[in-house]
Amino acid sequence: MKPNMKTRELQTLWWDWLGTAERLVRMLHEQTAALTLRDIGRVERIQPELDAMLEHMRITDDRAAACAHELAAGMGIEPNLRSLTQALEQAEAQQVHALANRVMVCARNVQGVLDRNRALIESELEYVNGTLTLIAKTAEDAKGPFAKPAKHAAVLVDRAA
Repeated sequence: MKPNMKTRELQTLWWDWLGTAERLVRMLHEQTAALTLRDIGRVERIQPELDAMLEHMRITDDRAAACAHELAAGMGIEPNLRSLTQALEQAEAQQVHALANRVMVCARNVQGVLDRNRALIESELEYVNGTLTLIAKTAEDAKGPFAKPAKHAAVLVDRAA
């Protein structure tokens, strides 16, 4: 296969990845809103689609990497972007390089939003854990006309922790 055809295949894979990444970022922002509003139902509805997009991006990324390795092997160069762009004609090299830069910037953006949402989820779990610990502690320390001695109070606090 000619290098030009192979770089077209690589570029097509990268464009597919970028399109999916754009949709993923929109869904991640929707997830951020749902997490902020503590809308569990919405978070649960979004999650399967997020998982599917992430899997599609992983598969596309693997295919693009295999395509780049095959292209480099066919041209007798090292399988990296610098070697590839040096071996191509200038116009084609510029296209490949520009698209590769877009993919890298987009990947950092996606990772940033994923990290932020992960931090929101961890924060929410800590909040819930703290609330459960307070409830368990209150149940253990309950005093008043309806208080009963707790046989399993320590277990409640341990489970909440």
